[in-house]
Amino acid sequence: MSMTLHPAPSRRRFLAGAAGGLAALAPGVIRAAGRTSDTVRLTWGLGGLTMIAKERGVFAASLARDGIKTEWLGPFPNHAPTMQAVVGGSADFSFGGSTTPALAAIIAGSPLVFTQFVTYEPRTTAIIAKDGSGIERIEDLVGKSVAVNRSGLGEFLLVAALEKHGIDRSAVRFVYLNPPDAAPALASGKVDAWSMWSPAVDIARAAYQAHDLFVEGRDLDFQIDFTSFLSTRAFVTDNPDLVRAVNAALVEEAQWVSTHAVEAETIAQAKAGYSDRIRDDFIALKRQYRLYPPHDAGFLATLQKAADWLVARKVLPEPVTVADHLASV
Repeated sequence: MSMTLHPAPSRRRFLAGAAGGLAALAPGVIRAAGRTSDTVRLTWGLGGLTMIAKERGVFAASLARDGIKTEWLGPFPNHAPTMQAVVGGSADFSFGGSTTPALAAIIAGSPLVFTQFVTYEPRTTAIIAKDGSGIERIEDLVGKSVAVNRSGLGEFLLVAALEKHGIDRSAVRFVYLNPPDAAPALASGKVDAWSMWSPAVDIARAAYQAHDLFVEGRDLDFQIDFTSFLSTRAFVTDNPDLVRAVNAALVEEAQWVSTHAVEAETIAQAKAGYSDRIRDDFIALKRQYRLYPPHDAGFLATLQKAADWLVARKVLPEPVTVADHLASV
């Protein structure tokens, strides 16, 4: 399925429209700006839109025109610790990571709401095994160990791969490791395979002479996990202008990345430190990003279906209604 971006509105037009709407609701009432701070604290990791936004500098400059200062916190290895930073009060937004651990955190009681969703194609999360390991296909994982991140992209992809190939998950040992620990575990043979996203899976494939067993964009029949930004419900309530400004800036960043593959991937390579060959492979993908506001009905139906799938397979511990956990901006 081909993905296209929603048109990227001018931030000033975006915010002016929102302000005009408020004025229409309360004529004659002069309200203070919808934010309690002039600083927004954003998390980032070694990959994705936020890293490119941080390095390119246009995102922060654009917010600065609206009197908003940007602070970057990171790098973080995966989505879960960025959400912990948000809940703990040291950051305002998670870094644009997997919806699956986000839903797990919400189920566990974290006061998080989704502020924006992202899809991108092609998707390159993969299950890999080292060359010469004797593991050449998913069926060869029976009796073996696979490193995954709990309630995250790695775990769900392994669950989906086993199901597609008719293998009971009890036949494979799930080893719950965060990415910084999973890479050396694969290298040393402490685990037999690793389910991981880009660019870490691409770096490991090259560094450890590994090969793909299952690739999300190629082998998964439907998308189960998506990219998401979250904040606390209290922050969104107190700072709707900041949330709208960040959302609009991310739309603009995504549009630039989708149309400047060479420049975007060169920026990412310089920060993440992988080889020219991996960079060129990413350039050839020409990834296209599409962003959805939190109340997009079509997208929410797709995400709810995915959440129900994850609950049925015990990746998520209990049902969750996605519509109850959305930012109202």
